[in-house]
Formats: sequence, structure tokens, C-alpha cells
Amino acid sequence: MTEVAETESVPTRGEPDAPEELELAAEFPEASRDQWRELVAGVLRKSGAIDESFDGLPEGKLVTRTYDGLEIQPLYTAEDAVEGTGFPGLPPFVRSARPEGAVTTGWDIRARYARRDAKATNAAILADLEGGVSSIWLRAGATGVPVAELGDALNEVYVDLAPVVLDAGDEYEAAANELFTLFAEREIPASAVTATLGADPIGSAARTGSARPLAPAAELAARVAVSHPKVRTIVADGLPFHEAGGSDAQELGATIAAGVAYLRALTEAGLDVDTAAGQIEFRLAATADQFLTIAKFRAARRLWARVTEVSGGKASGMRQHAVTSPAMLTQRDPWVNMLRTTLACFGAGVGGADAITVLPFDAAIGQPDAFSARIARNTHAVLLEESKLAGVIDPAGGSWYVENLTEDLAKAAWREFTAIEAAGGIEAELASGALAARLAETWEKRSKRLATRRDPITGVSEFPNLTEKTVVRDAVEDLPGGGLPRHRYAEAFEALRDRADAHPSRPRVFLATLGPVAAHTARASFAANLFQAGGIEAVNPGAPEDIVAEFRASGTKIACLCGSNTSYAEEADSVAKALKEAGATSVLLAGKPGDHPDVTGYLYTGCDALEILTGTLTELGVQ
Repeated sequence: MTEVAETESVPTRGEPDAPEELELAAEFPEASRDQWRELVAGVLRKSGAIDESFDGLPEGKLVTRTYDGLEIQPLYTAEDAVEGTGFPGLPPFVRSARPEGAVTTGWDIRARYARRDAKATNAAILADLEGGVSSIWLRAGATGVPVAELGDALNEVYVDLAPVVLDAGDEYEAAANELFTLFAEREIPASAVTATLGADPIGSAARTGSARPLAPAAELAARVAVSHPKVRTIVADGLPFHEAGGSDAQELGATIAAGVAYLRALTEAGLDVDTAAGQIEFRLAATADQFLTIAKFRAARRLWARVTEVSGGKASGMRQHAVTSPAMLTQRDPWVNMLRTTLACFGAGVGGADAITVLPFDAAIGQPDAFSARIARNTHAVLLEESKLAGVIDPAGGSWYVENLTEDLAKAAWREFTAIEAAGGIEAELASGALAARLAETWEKRSKRLATRRDPITGVSEFPNLTEKTVVRDAVEDLPGGGLPRHRYAEAFEALRDRADAHPSRPRVFLATLGPVAAHTARASFAANLFQAGGIEAVNPGAPEDIVAEFRASGTKIACLCGSNTSYAEEADSVAKALKEAGATSVLLAGKPGDHPDVTGYLYTGCDALEILTGTLTELGVQ
């Protein structure tokens, strides 16, 4: 019989050795902020942003500012940590309104329906529900399905499983009664009904410019809170302020102010603060700026928790409905909207929105078709099912950048909110036009950045496609107007494209390229891209032997010089003069190397592209 080996060679089951502490990057030398600054300064000197005499902090050259004046730093470290963000499901609810976040269920996938035809609406709803949509945002009344036909629109829909969110404008009470009748006919117990009735008289006032009383909506909510405890009656909609051109803080401040106005009306109708707060759902825009979107939804919960706390109730979590921004959608090259809405959905999901509506990529053109509706709902599926985005509670939490942005945005929005309250509240601010004026100021700033392409719009102001096929859709019912304007960021450039496309022939500009190909390619591409943003074809003959002859053959009367600074110094004056003698009414130049007597305008980064394009089209006889 073989003897057992020495005991010291046999593994024992005693206490395990303590694990060694893992030190990440321990083998690398520690980097300091001063070292980073030195490297940044070196890059800035090479780019010409600073010179050798610069003795300031180089990161100051890399700071960006939002429309609220918030400064976004190029670097955040542990020194920038923010305190007081709390825990998920606990005040101030920055990290989530629920302890579990959206881990177990994901967010509510909510699709919008805005057709008048009840049968077509029903077909679209059933297709979406089969494809993964979990709640229904249904426009009813004058701009949607007739109230009396709500039952037809919701035929075969399990409304006890797929909650309905109504958007009936001034007909909210009639629509609510019709919906409750439908629930009763289907024998759904009142205690089990989940829905949002969509009463929003402040939003209607913002859209139409005519004040609506809050008392009827509050009285409806008071009745509903007793009879249907899971139904919300009120929506505080931030989209009117967003679409009017407002900043994130302006949208948040005005929406919170609307929530406070509703809170007052609801408590006056007999509800306690906590029950009243539970009757309100907030609707906010999600944009392609993913970090600002994340910060917006986190900051909004903090603001509302503070409002409910100082109102005498418990600090309440905010019920949030995110909608991908209608203002950012384009009619031209609408396929790019798929990317924009994906980023917006990502931002809203990471930010903790309870329900998200991804508007179809063709929503700015007309009624979505089956394909665009499918892409919209599959955007959710990719983020939830394939990317597991809801698998982590508050995935942005702890990011020094996001936490600082959330903090700064919350403070800016609180200042806007308190300014509205000091002026008498949201209704007074709408009636006086003061809020509209502030939103218009922001829109003016935004318009300037859009015009100069500092806020580029891919497919419209940058990289436009003059040969794209027009996407045709059924028209959407006109929404009531008379109040705050509705803007889309691409509207000015798209108006120029419409002018150019309506002209009997494509307007053209001749690119007079100077020097070898390597010397003029970059500026010729820059100029062609700019002209195409206005629907103008840039005729580029390459490196012609006879520029004047090529210009005469181009059939246009506007030329643009494209070359290197050296080429401009050697040839620009003589070529510009020759082109004018050949019939050019204007000679532009790509770049800004200095003045040239026969050059009538300059194209450069940050120039007013809209002004140049408008003048060019007019000069070419395009009405």
C-alpha cells in the first residue's frame, strides 16, 4: 500500500490567505494636473490658440459654455466631487425616483399617435404593441382622434396592460370621461386602472396665448384621486418652452413653475400635498446632447423634491416622461434623425426618465409610416435589450463631470423658477410675455450659432446631400397656435434649400481653385459644403489651365476662390479681377487671409453662412 506523501505537500482547508490589494496603474508614475496643463499648453501653442507669452491657465481656452452660461471644463477630477446626491429612491432623488431604478422593468416605451382616423390609429397601436411598445400616448379631440371614437382607436387593446396617456387639449375632461366609460365597459376595476388624463391648461395657454382656468382640471384630479387611485390627471409639459428655443434651465424652470401652479390648484381643490404631487406627470425634451440630457432629468428630480418638501409634504420623486426633441429633427436628410433620437433616448434612459417617447425619424415631415415607427420602437429595444442600459441604477452617478453638470443645471433652473415665482407665477409670466421674451433671447443666440454653423446640423448645414430623394408622408393635423412659437433648429437652412429646389434649374457657384490640388482641396471642400447647405451646387473643375474659360462655361455669375494663403498672395488679386472682367458679379474667397480689392466676401469658420447663402441665392435670381 502506497504511503501518503508528506503532509506539507497536501492542501489544507484552513483560513484562506488574505487577497492582495489591487492597485490600478500602480506601476505607472502618478500624473498631476500641472503635467496635464503643460501638455495641453503644448498642443494649444502648436495650433496657434496661444503663443509663447501666454501665462494663464490653458484649460481656460478649452472651456465651453451652454446657453445657460454654464461652464463645462475640459477636465474633472476627484477634487471636483459633488456631495449630497443621495441614494436611489431617497431624497433628493437625483440618482433615481425608485430604489431599484429601471433594473427590473426598463423604462416605459411610450409611442405617440396623432392621426384623426381612428381605424388607422388602432392599426398603428396594435402593430407597436406587438413590437414592444408598453404605453400609448394618444392625441384626441380637435387635433387627433375624435373623442367619441376613442373606443375604436383602442379596439382590441388591453388597456389594463398598456396604459393610455391622453393628449386632448381643452377637451381633456370629455376625453377622460370617454376613457373611463371604456374601462367600465371592459370591466376593469377602478382600483386597477392605470392612465394619464393629460389635463394641461398651462401648456394650452403657452401654445395658444389664451389663458385657461386651472380649477376644472384640479377638480377633475380631486375626483379621480378618490375613484381611480392609480390614474394621474395632470401633465406639466416642458415642450412648449423647449420648442420656443429655450435653454435647458429655462425649460426646467418653467416646467417646475407649472408644476407648482398645479400643486396650488390641486391643494385648493382639497388634495393634500403628497396626493396632489402624485397627480402630476412631467414631460421634458431629450436632445442629442447626451450629457446635458442626463443632467436635465437628474436635476429635475432634485428640483421637484425640494418643491414638495418646502410645500409641506414629503419630498416626492418626479414622474418623468421624456420626448426626443421635436426641435432637433430635420426634414432634410431625415435618416440622420435616427442617430439624434438614439442619443436622446440614451441620455433620457441614463438620466432616469420613467417613460421615453422616441419620435420617428420622419416626424418633422408628416405622419410616420410603418418603417419609421418600427425603427423608433427598435431604438428602445437595442438600448434596453442588447445594450442592457437599464441594468445599472444611475449609470452616470459618480461621474465628476455629470455630477457637476447636474448641480450647475439645477441651480440655474432654480434661479429661473424663482424668477418666475417672484413675477407672479407661470400664468402671469405667460400673460405678460416676459417668459416669451426670455425664450426669444435664447432663440436669437441659438440662431446665431446655427447660422454660423458653430452648432452644426449634420445633413443640413454640414455635409448636405443635394441629390437626396424627398421623403413624402401624410400631413399632420395643424396644432393650435397663437402663443409661444415652435422652432426647429434646421428651419432656416431648410427654407433656403426649398428656395433653391423650387428654382427652374439648380443654382450654381464656380469654384476657382488656385495652385496644386493639395493646396486647394481643403478649402474647396469647405466652400462646396457651405454652398450645398443652401441648395447651391459648387462647380469644381479641379485645377483648370484656364480659370476664366472654365468660369464662362459654368453658366453662373458668382465665383469663389479656393487655395492656400500662398496662392492667395500670388494669384488672388489678378484672378479675381479677371473673373470680374469675365462677368462675375461677385467673387468670394474661402478663408480670411487678408483683404483683396476685388473680393466681395469671405468664407471662413464661424462666418454667417445663412447671410452668405441668402445673398448668393438672391444674386442668382432665386426667389
